[in-house]
Amino acid sequence: MTERLVPYHCPYCGDQDLRPAEPTERVPRGAWYCASCLRTFALTFVGVGVPEVVR
Repeated sequence: MTERLVPYHCPYCGDQDLRPAEPTERVPRGAWYCASCLRTFALTFVGVGVPEVVR
């Protein structure tokens, strides 16, 4: 099992030319770089299940 979530497209521009980003002080491990819009982003897993409804 891998710790990296794999995106199918960039959440900013929608392009599919994504590459793993090198981790640095500012770039977290598991981040992705979009060669089209030059943005680096990270995916995070929030949880499983139905969200709790606040009333």
